[in-house]
Amino acid sequence: MSRGKTRLHISDAASRLHAPLVQRATGIAASFGGACVEVRDISDKIPADPRRSSVMLERADSCSIARLAGGQRLVLRYTDGASPGALAALMACASAPGAPIAADPESLSVLALAERIAASEIPVLINGPTGTGKEVLSRFIHERSPRADKPFIAINCAAMPETMLEAMLFGHQKGSFTGANAAGEGFFRAANGGTLLLDEIAEMPLSLQAKLLRALQEGEVVPIGATTPVKVDVRVIACANRDLPLEVEEGRFRADLFYRLNVFPLALRPLSERSEDIAPLAFAMILRHVPAGQAIPWLSDAAIAMLACHAWPGNVRELENVIRRALVLAGKAHEIGPEHIAFDRAVRLAGIEAQAETASAGGKLSNIVQLSEARAILATLEACGGSRVAAARQLGISERTLRYRLASFREAGIAFGGLAAGGRR
Repeated sequence: MSRGKTRLHISDAASRLHAPLVQRATGIAASFGGACVEVRDISDKIPADPRRSSVMLERADSCSIARLAGGQRLVLRYTDGASPGALAALMACASAPGAPIAADPESLSVLALAERIAASEIPVLINGPTGTGKEVLSRFIHERSPRADKPFIAINCAAMPETMLEAMLFGHQKGSFTGANAAGEGFFRAANGGTLLLDEIAEMPLSLQAKLLRALQEGEVVPIGATTPVKVDVRVIACANRDLPLEVEEGRFRADLFYRLNVFPLALRPLSERSEDIAPLAFAMILRHVPAGQAIPWLSDAAIAMLACHAWPGNVRELENVIRRALVLAGKAHEIGPEHIAFDRAVRLAGIEAQAETASAGGKLSNIVQLSEARAILATLEACGGSRVAAARQLGISERTLRYRLASFREAGIAFGGLAAGGRR
């Protein structure tokens, strides 16, 4: 999507010959500013605007998408303008790479609200399960803001070593700690004038939360080893996949920082609760992952219905896995059908079922070790009432190590029956 408020530009011929389809698409695009593309009929004689991408529509006996002019122009052929596939394909074709794509009414409301927030300078807190598109929404806010031409820097607080997080955020002077052979400006100063995304902010240590609060309140940071504050002009967007009010109540997140960030909260629902978004996202992923010069397969209505019925525990990330897998299975087929849809393996329980799977796993040492470790951690978590802090102490490991273990179990398809995702802190 372009920066600034834009809309679909529909030619007269497209409005007349493809009315059912373009009217639906225009209504969706208008709800959050639309997309900077021209939608034309394939027979349009008026030259296209070279500053914009374009989608050319054609009624045909079969559905397809084709790239022209290096991908800047797309030809969308469809049979029924009222079909879910035609609308989903048009929304995907009209969206810029990396831009949010939505058709669900509540998702469209979130995007419309995000566009209004973008014009202001207030902090934003985005909450939602992992894989629902929080970083995409954050980038959308940045690109619709007056800071759009300045840096957008995204950092994951959980992915950084706790000992280095302060230096990476606020910077450091040369020689301020062992290994500091050169000064570092830190992410706050690197994002000066732009936007800093703090993802998984609930993972930030309490001691560092106080310094972040000061940076937000005073608009300045003090690099490690320095005595003089440095002024910064940064808009902060924070994302969390946990219930931050509960984290505050249980003393794991500072209340003053929460209220400083929570000026305007936005919430993203799981993908399973916004089924109308699935088909446009799937078509966008097909366009993203089919290499230039190769034929783009169409997603059949039967495959769309199959995707809509799935629970999507991995949200948009899981959908992308399924689409990439379908492209491989479909090969050079013109259409992706239900036979090409292979969902991620079913989630296993780390308990009695896991013991049975260990016996049938061919005795592989890696499987046995991982499942045995999972059962030991499960038993400890249950004994500690689901508390990760207490379980880590009893197991003789750090809480961060325990979090990594739980994450690796989830990636391997091992779930913890009866506990919240990974327990509580």
